[in-house]
Amino acid sequence: MRILFTGVGRRVELIQAFRDAGLRLDIEVKIYGADTDMTAPALLFCDFYRKICRMNDEEYIPQLLEICREDKIDLLIPTIDTDLMILSKNKGKIESAGTKVLISTPEMIAVCRDKNCTADFFKSCGLRTPETINDYKKYTGGYPCFIKPSDGSSINAFKIKNKEQLKVHAESIKDYVIQPFVEGKEYTVDVFCDFCGNPITITPRQRIAVRAGEVLKTKIELEEKIIEEVEKLVDKFRPCGPITIQLIREKKTNVDYYIEINPRFGGGVPLSMKAGAKSAEALLRLLSGQKVERQLKGTLNNVVYSRFDQSVCVDSEGRSKIIRGMIFDLDDTLYSEKDYVKSGCKAVASYIGKEEVADRFWSNFINGLPMFDEYLEQIGSLELKTEFLKIYRSHKPEIHLYEGVLELIKYLKNNGIKVGIITDGRPEGQRNKIAALGLDKLIEDIIITDELGGLQFRKPNDIAFRIMQCRWRIPYEQLIYVGDNPKKDFQAVRQLGMEGIYFENADGIYKDLVNIYEGMPKVNSVLQCMIKF
Repeated sequence: MRILFTGVGRRVELIQAFRDAGLRLDIEVKIYGADTDMTAPALLFCDFYRKICRMNDEEYIPQLLEICREDKIDLLIPTIDTDLMILSKNKGKIESAGTKVLISTPEMIAVCRDKNCTADFFKSCGLRTPETINDYKKYTGGYPCFIKPSDGSSINAFKIKNKEQLKVHAESIKDYVIQPFVEGKEYTVDVFCDFCGNPITITPRQRIAVRAGEVLKTKIELEEKIIEEVEKLVDKFRPCGPITIQLIREKKTNVDYYIEINPRFGGGVPLSMKAGAKSAEALLRLLSGQKVERQLKGTLNNVVYSRFDQSVCVDSEGRSKIIRGMIFDLDDTLYSEKDYVKSGCKAVASYIGKEEVADRFWSNFINGLPMFDEYLEQIGSLELKTEFLKIYRSHKPEIHLYEGVLELIKYLKNNGIKVGIITDGRPEGQRNKIAALGLDKLIEDIIITDELGGLQFRKPNDIAFRIMQCRWRIPYEQLIYVGDNPKKDFQAVRQLGMEGIYFENADGIYKDLVNIYEGMPKVNSVLQCMIKF
């Protein structure tokens, strides 16, 4: 499944939640991130990322459509409020390109974006909400009060102490709403519905500590009263996917006042997921065509989550480099993968006693076709394909190291620099390659990711890198990884704070891929790594 998050920014926990959900369901999930800023930290946790213009640019939707078509995106998930209306209005256009958009209708987006409409909607659901005034001269609700833009933006939202302050702020904000300040417990309710608006998870949580609108500490409180009230709202709203609802329980009266609706995944929703609200899993199952029932049990109650800041290196240019370990990719980094394919073609041809068909197999490969199907169809023996693949994958290959690789490895070891390999692929085939190249006698630390537990441990998963770092006990910033595939080799490297060297292999299988990591050191031969550092 290919999922695109727009305006991905700092939504690292949300991306991790979907990746974890895929692992639990044994569904391979490829995550794409789109943002205007290539230093957005969440991009480092995506499998692929795409730079895109701002959403108020007329090229925004055309660029988004191009990404969806070229990357064959299955689902688009917006993460910021300002993205919602334009995506909702263009939902049909995007879905005609084969990409489902997790977005509610323009009418309901408009309700959420206009605080006057939001207040009216709460009242129509039978829920209490603070009285809303649009003219400061007519406000008689007492102080403190709260003033904020009517379009739902959290910028320029202020707690007002007196009439003079209200006048100043009202004159500086173009369109605003004024509401009496409600003092009490603040709650966010994370709701996830199916594509038709039927609720699957409803998770109330108290906002214990907040910074700049983002929750820092929260307590899951599965209170029936709040859940029942939110069910009424959801039944009338019929959201497509997620919404978050905010309310305040007034300290003196214990009355709940509803104040906000955001028709998207809220910033704190991963905390509800950690507590057991399986909205990410539910979404993946819905996308698979499964019917998902309401989750009534399984969410932990009265648990408290506290968040913390963590940094990732998004630009290492100019950094002082002390290198104590160098890790290499294998295929198309230390040897030519095309030579391996040619060797496999010869092995299969030799098995059937027709050496001349090896060239046909190779021709199919370089033309992007299944290597053996054409020949097997011609002789009417498609059932032999399994045997052909077995021979191809288990054969002892005729391959050799690239020029300079042996010298580089010996140079590094002689200078006390640790050397290792992290490679993806079927263990038997990778072990045969390593033995044929003599690397098993040269390098002690070799990790084949599939041996760690299956395909889910392949790059860009960072487990193999963590294992290598744990073995060597060398700080990440003193490690380098050399690889040829910019789509998967460097994501974990950058997340962990390692250095990466992109081997732009002119003869490699991935030679046409664009290096998506700006500023990353680039070499045209592995031997140049020695010159770089």
